[in-house]
Amino acid sequence: MHDMQRGIYLDNAATTPLDPRVREAMRPYLEEIHGNPSSLHWAGRQAREAVSKARAQVADLLHAKPDEIIFTASGTESSNLALVGVCEAAGVAGGHVVTSVIEHPAVLETCRYLESRGVAVTRLGVSREGIVDPNELRQALRRPAWIVSVMMANNVAGTLQPVNELGRIAHEHGALFHTDAVQTAGKIPIDVSAQPIDLLSLSAHKLYGPKGVGALYVRTGVQLAPFVHGGGQERGLRSATENVAGIVGLGCAAEIAAASRADETARTVRLRDRLIDAVLKLAPRAYLIGHRYQRLPGNVCLGFAGLEGDAMKLLLALDAAGIAASTGSACSANHGAAPSYILQAMGYDVFQARGSLRVTLGRFNTEADVDEFVRVLPEALGSLSPLTTFATGMAMEGR
Repeated sequence: MHDMQRGIYLDNAATTPLDPRVREAMRPYLEEIHGNPSSLHWAGRQAREAVSKARAQVADLLHAKPDEIIFTASGTESSNLALVGVCEAAGVAGGHVVTSVIEHPAVLETCRYLESRGVAVTRLGVSREGIVDPNELRQALRRPAWIVSVMMANNVAGTLQPVNELGRIAHEHGALFHTDAVQTAGKIPIDVSAQPIDLLSLSAHKLYGPKGVGALYVRTGVQLAPFVHGGGQERGLRSATENVAGIVGLGCAAEIAAASRADETARTVRLRDRLIDAVLKLAPRAYLIGHRYQRLPGNVCLGFAGLEGDAMKLLLALDAAGIAASTGSACSANHGAAPSYILQAMGYDVFQARGSLRVTLGRFNTEADVDEFVRVLPEALGSLSPLTTFATGMAMEGR
């Protein structure tokens, strides 16, 4: 789905378009039903019932219980609540947290904050394809830890992590397991009733819902310290008057995802593979970053040997042709020129880590969108000037 003015949207990992069905579900709570869920009168009951329904919808998507879902303002806040909440409940100083070097800043910056409070943090490295080695986690857990946090899928390279194995190892060593599922919720199967996951973060706007609302799954029995203090909403963990319309949107988005996930994932994988195959065939300089198949359904992360220094020019050339994509340094327009710490952790040099292109497909993309991208890309690449370095030689060998 794309309007005539703006062209083709291929940046679904940054944010997804709001599904029209979600917009319709939210409309009454923006226009007519305006009660505070904490109020005792009829208007408050209407809002309270809407929040309860959404809680059940999100729980169903994850195969959780409704009272295990805490609504937040974002996936970032959910991860903060998980990590800080566990550490503060356990006493903070002297604790140990294990994470990976390629986590989203929502986790990495929270770990940095916890270090300033006296918590030790171990950061696990990753393979060339961006995968955490379960044996490294075992080694790290020789020192007892309170919590292990490894994302379900990386937002740049798209690589899926072996979270079931990592979670089992965490549990064997007495640690809780948290996963940032912001990129995966609604796209790959998640069943927290069967998987070794104690805490899970998700965000509505990566799920065709509205911005400004997220959720944290908290397994029954897991102790968290409150993150926001006040009137006691969200089991006292996150006090604030609920964003009713946003929560309704997240609930509706979760219900749609649960119903359509299998078909939608299969369709998105077909589009992804069509794009990867066509680009690798058409652009001899192109190389795929991340695992070829063990990756998010809609994620394509590409490098172009010798052209990495021109990544921003490539992005602008695509933009001029009406195609919205991003660099691998994304999740931050504020740091667009900086090399991606994720790609550096995967073994790419500074030059390569500054120059990747991330193309992410979603619910409203079509074969025509993919074909147009593939048609425009060689022209965009042709406008750039290649550099010859040892680094680009390595890139062309697919290292």
